[in-house]
Parts: sequence; C-alpha cells; structure tokens
Amino acid sequence: MQRTLPLPASGARHPFRQAVAAQRLARTRVRDEEDVKLFVLSFSAFFVCFYTFIF
Repeated sequence: MQRTLPLPASGARHPFRQAVAAQRLARTRVRDEEDVKLFVLSFSAFFVCFYTFIF
C-alpha cells in the first residue's frame, strides 16, 4: 500500500493545513537563530575558560 506525501505549504488547500505549514516554517527559523546563539555562547565560554587556565 502506498501513502501519499503531505502537500507543501503552497499546495495545502485547506486553511488548517496552510496554518500548520506556516507555523512549522516559523519554528525552523527560530530554531536556527537559537542554534547560532548557543554556538556563540559556548565558543565564548570555552575561550574564557581556556584563556584563564593558560594565564
């Protein structure tokens, strides 16, 4: 038995499907920004710790 693939946001005809696809896209963007902020915070914390151990 084959299943049909979910439609992308542009192909979603029902208003509920359009809303769900838009929310999922918005969450992805926020997650990317949070990942960058976490990386910068981790990198700077490592740099500070490494610097204080050397000097």
